[in-house]
Amino acid sequence: MNGSTGPSPLQRAVRTYLDHLVVERGLADNTLKSYRRDLRRYVGFLAGAGVESVDAITEASVGGFLMALREGDADHPPLSAGSAARTVVAVRGFHKFAVREGLAVNDPAAAVRPPAPAKRLPKALPLSDIERILDAAGAPGTTLALRDRALLEVLYGTGARISEAVGLDLDDLDPEQGTVLLRGKGSKERMVPVGSYAREAVDAYLVRGRPELAATGSGLPALFLNARGGRLSRQSAWTVLAKAAERAGVTAEVSPHTLRHSFATHLLDGGADVRVVQELLGHASVTTTQVYTLVTVDSLREVYATAHPRALA
Repeated sequence: MNGSTGPSPLQRAVRTYLDHLVVERGLADNTLKSYRRDLRRYVGFLAGAGVESVDAITEASVGGFLMALREGDADHPPLSAGSAARTVVAVRGFHKFAVREGLAVNDPAAAVRPPAPAKRLPKALPLSDIERILDAAGAPGTTLALRDRALLEVLYGTGARISEAVGLDLDDLDPEQGTVLLRGKGSKERMVPVGSYAREAVDAYLVRGRPELAATGSGLPALFLNARGGRLSRQSAWTVLAKAAERAGVTAEVSPHTLRHSFATHLLDGGADVRVVQELLGHASVTTTQVYTLVTVDSLREVYATAHPRALA
């Protein structure tokens, strides 16, 4: 690993750690190869800085290595946050071992945190899948089908969080204005328009479904009731969506947040301003909403690539 006649103290310590991983922990071959590769790069980086013993490594040394991973060099491409984090895990494991086995006095990697992985983009369903799920809400011909359709229409039609939807009371609806009052995080309230499909589904539920459910309860003002007349729980609402997706044959991962993501993405695809979507979602910062614009940029790229005569030139 270096130009001297024998291994440096740092190299010997790393070899001892790798032996420990084989003998004591029995790591799989592929995992061991990853550790060996990561630590070889670590030792090479430190040697380039003139560091050849474990006790000479500082927190700044480990931080510098992490930065080098992210930036890359002539021999290595820049690593993603996830790959760099995996390498840092190997380094942190080595230093913990070195202290535990008396090969070093201090752990310079203890305070160095792996980089956070890139924020996963929300998954939005195509409108055709949304419509199939809405059409499949509830067992056909039942009272609960009216409730389930109304619930899912409200979730997709307003972008409400699941907790906001099941927390709705009858007085939160304003039929004349065509709006609903949602109570979000930190008890923040926002007024959101309700589209015609959601209004029709809620009206049908209020006329033909909710009275039957309310008859078994104690007069709760909750909009969405369970079969015993109590307020519908978040878990039950989640189950309503899962069953509808299963009936519709939608195999993609579906959750109440999927409907919220789809609401935002479809609005932006339709030309809505990101600040308007921010207000509708109840986000405190527009930067939280802007993650959805990354989704729509992907769809724009696809359209551009297939439609522009010189897109692929």
